[in-house]
Amino acid sequence: MKTVTVYRPRVFDNFLTEFDRQMDSFFGDSFLTPSDRIFNRLPAVDVRETDKSYLLEADLPGFDENDIEIHLDNNTLTIESKKTEEKKEEKTNYMVQERRLSSFSRSFSLPENADRESISAKFKNGVLSVEIGKLAEAQKRAIEISKS
Repeated sequence: MKTVTVYRPRVFDNFLTEFDRQMDSFFGDSFLTPSDRIFNRLPAVDVRETDKSYLLEADLPGFDENDIEIHLDNNTLTIESKKTEEKKEEKTNYMVQERRLSSFSRSFSLPENADRESISAKFKNGVLSVEIGKLAEAQKRAIEISKS
């Protein structure tokens, strides 16, 4: 028995996937199928490791350093914020009053070699940078080889 298979070039599949992605980004997610991104806007956080420390960088546009709190509880570092904005406008024939609450909370488990006493944070141009030092014995070091 012979079967007929529909030829569908890979280029066409990639085009459809890209088209769907573009349409989703243009129109946003549907409220009929809500996702976490609509209701819980979590900031993007980059985590990097160097020889002497761990670096966390969080993109927080629209926030300032007074809106952000950083807590260390045992082995968990938490970055959180709760920001309330209120806008009130009154004209002759109408009044508009709007309130907006935006909040987030991100937690990170620190590795065993993190120095909990050596944590610093700075905020510049909407980016929060948190540096967590490593314990001295955990830092990378070169070992000299002696001639015998």
